[in-house]
Amino acid sequence: MSTERRQFARVAFAAGAELFTTQAQLSCQVVDISLKGVLLQLPAGAAVQPGMPCLVKLPLGAGAHEPAIAMAGELAHVEGRHVGVLCRSIDLESITHLRRLIEINLGDATASERDLKALIATANVA
Repeated sequence: MSTERRQFARVAFAAGAELFTTQAQLSCQVVDISLKGVLLQLPAGAAVQPGMPCLVKLPLGAGAHEPAIAMAGELAHVEGRHVGVLCRSIDLESITHLRRLIEINLGDATASERDLKALIATANVA
């Protein structure tokens, strides 16, 4: 019996990201990402705790004026140097970039459409 509880497709995405908490700004590596959150690898020695509010910024280009994905959330779990971030808020431009990134990496536009509908449905219930 599987203990998998994910509702949203996750895609591996090796990229740098910035994690901002109330206590630190950390340069991290993205392990995978979905419409509902992101799994990050923390730098050695980083001290974070589940439940901390945070902001994740994932630049999509090298320049300062390149698009980026920014999501506000909370640290859902911390396991060793990996931290799962649960997205609580994301702006329209960021969700558009994120949806396209997932669509490209999945190679299936219907899967990302299904995830977006599920995300909207859960937001309407909350």
